[in-house]
Amino acid sequence: MFPELNNLLNTTPDKAEQGTLTLLCDSKTDGSFLVHHFLSFYLKANCKVCFVALIQSFSHYNIVGQKLGVNLTMARERGQLVFLEGLKSAVDVFFRAQEKPHPLQFLREANAGNLKPLFEFVREALKPVDSGEAGWTYPVLLVDDLSVLLSLGLGAVAVLDFIHYCRVTVCWELKLRILWRRPSQSTSQRDQSLTYQYKIQDRSVSFFAKGMSPAVL
Repeated sequence: MFPELNNLLNTTPDKAEQGTLTLLCDSKTDGSFLVHHFLSFYLKANCKVCFVALIQSFSHYNIVGQKLGVNLTMARERGQLVFLEGLKSAVDVFFRAQEKPHPLQFLREANAGNLKPLFEFVREALKPVDSGEAGWTYPVLLVDDLSVLLSLGLGAVAVLDFIHYCRVTVCWELKLRILWRRPSQSTSQRDQSLTYQYKIQDRSVSFFAKGMSPAVL
């Protein structure tokens, strides 16, 4: 699904890598469990998380999160989690008057292509606050999932611009590192594709190298 998956999933919260962009792509299988993994992982790591949820409701993520040991309701109440519920927000966009541009304002536009309000929402959600707010380790942005934006009529360029500006904001403006691929590496070194077998359990996920699962040994 992406390089070094096993290392990513087995990293402890106190050793979470900063300044990285992880894009999850699934094919012929459902990789949504990884979204739940990273959400619970970064909340446990005491990160400030902005979650743009375009495909499921808050209650869905909260139920799964409780199985993984985190309470999204409490995280939201204490300011650690900023949650944009796309399914519910879409109703507000169409049927309620807005004093200022809604993050999903593009839904009402004839020529969808402006994600600036959504970017401003992300930027504001992760901006450090000096009003006695708890000190979070570092900011994290999760979007589930980006393909929904394409399905709603946005162009690929608009979505890529959104990703770019969000990454610059989180990694540079908010003082994280930006990691670039080394041009000296060969294509085979940069773009490795590894295959893992996995078993989804009630409260965790187990990963195995191909052919090493206990079920086939």
